[in-house]
Order: sequence, then structure tokens, then C-alpha cells
Amino acid sequence: MLLPMKPTRLLRFLLAAGFVPAFAVSAHAKIERVVEKTFSVAGAGTLRVETHGGAIRVAPGTDGTVRVTAKQRINASTEAQADELLKKLEFTIEQTGNDVSVVSRYERRWSGFSLGSWPPVQIDFVITVPAGFASDLNTSGGGITVGNLDGKALLRTSGGPIKLAKMGGAVNAHTSGGSIELDEARGAVELKTSGGNISVGRVAGPADLATSGGSIKVESVAGRLRAHTSGGSVRANIAGPLTDECSLSTSGGSVRVTVDKAAAFQLDASTSGGVVDAEGLTITLEKSNRDRSRLAGAVNSGGPLLKLRSSGGGISVRGG
Repeated sequence: MLLPMKPTRLLRFLLAAGFVPAFAVSAHAKIERVVEKTFSVAGAGTLRVETHGGAIRVAPGTDGTVRVTAKQRINASTEAQADELLKKLEFTIEQTGNDVSVVSRYERRWSGFSLGSWPPVQIDFVITVPAGFASDLNTSGGGITVGNLDGKALLRTSGGPIKLAKMGGAVNAHTSGGSIELDEARGAVELKTSGGNISVGRVAGPADLATSGGSIKVESVAGRLRAHTSGGSVRANIAGPLTDECSLSTSGGSVRVTVDKAAAFQLDASTSGGVVDAEGLTITLEKSNRDRSRLAGAVNSGGPLLKLRSSGGGISVRGG
């Protein structure tokens, strides 16, 4: 009985016999093609993009027009090979009413072995939409960039950073392999990453931020703030009065919070890896350990809870 040959031995056999597989020849060759489509829309709609391997960039453009540019990078050495690879790609750009849908899916990967990146066809999208458009973007292999849109945004990537400019609607963004940057948001914000930092400018609505591998920095938030990291520090500025409970925590760094010195709230700060320090605030102490690892009490007669936790550093609260 013949036993199946291991992939490495099979490749050596093919090369020794004079057979050079097409994927080996084209492993580092790239053919690029560009597909463009333009649609007329009567008002605000939704842009939906799903791609397996590639970056997505969306920006505001001319009112009444959606323009899609797809830059195809094909792992082939000849135009004929590129044509064959594209036959296995599901690629559609369609309009339904005021909505535009873009789909790029390659057939399932062969269970054997292959050389080079997968999928063999990767597409980067550059899209302009009216500023009022909502966006629903999903990629398994690239970053997502969105600029100055007023509609809500739902963003997912498994392999890249997310960069957002000034967003007018609610933002929900998740990445498994990169950082998240947000300049400004007027609605609710939820940002989560398993492998990077989170940097936020000004947020008017509630913000939920979480990372397993980086730091969190918030320039200014006016609503509820929940920020947690397992691998870095947390820095935040809470503007105006606290209107809801806020919670900031880290398992691997320090916490530093600035609040309005006139704000009324209940402080509960505790660390197992440093000291708790408060300055510029009027606090009616409830409990304080001699080692200064905990500070709790009412600030300006009390109000919503400000909960601060750290397992790997100090905690600092400043009135500004």
C-alpha cells in the first residue's frame, strides 16, 4: 500500500522531476487590476462591504453619488493565470435603493498545501459616499479607515488597525489585530481590540473601550465611560458633571483621570500595585488604607460612582 507523501517531500519530488507548480512560480508575482463603479443615490443610505483580504477606506464625497474603486492584487505571473484565479472569486458591487453593497469572497482554501499568501486575490477598496451615509464594513485581512461621516458605523477586521475621523453617529468597532484611533464622535462609542492601543479624542456620548494588549487614552468624554485593558495604562479626561457611572481599570499599568473640580461623584479607587493619589478635589473620606492603596469617599457631596482599579500600577485623580 502506498502511503501519502508529506507536503514537503511532495514538493521536492515535483521539483526533482522537473515539475514546477504554478503557485510556486507566482508566489511573489503580482498583477494589479482596477474596477470602478459609480451610483446615484437620492439620500442617506448604507454602505455595506465584506471582503476576504484587503483594506477598506471610506470618505465623504459628492452628495448624491457613491463611487467605488476596487484595487485587485492577484497572486499570478501572467494575465491568463489572473483570469483563472478571478473565476473563483465572488465579486459583486450592487445598488438597492439608496444602499450600496460590495462583496468580495474567495472560495474556501484547499486543504492541501500552498505557497504565498491566501487568498490569492486581495482587494483594497477606496469608496466615497455622501456624508450622511451609514457604514457596515467587514474585512478579514486589512485595516479600516473612515473619515467624517454622520451615519452610524459598524466596523470589523481580523487583521488590521481601525482609524476614524469625526463621526456623527454611533460607532461600534472591533479588531483582533491592531490599534483603534478615533478623532471625535457625537454618538455612543464601543471600541474593542485584542492586540493594540485605543486612542480617542472627544466623545459626546457614552463610551465603552476595551483592549487586551495595549493602553487606552481618552482626551475628553462627556457621558458614561467604561475603559478596561489587560496590558497597559489608562488615561482619561471626564468633561463636565458626571451623569452616569464611570469605570476605568487595568491589569498591567496605571490609571490617571482628570475630572471637573466642580463635579459631584462618589469615588472608589483601589490598586494592588501602587498608591492612590488625589489632588484638587474636596473629598469626604469613607475609607483609606494606611498603605494608600485605596481611597473612597464623596466628592462635592457625592453623585454617580467613579470606580478606578489597577493591579499593576498607581492611580491618580486630578481636579481640573
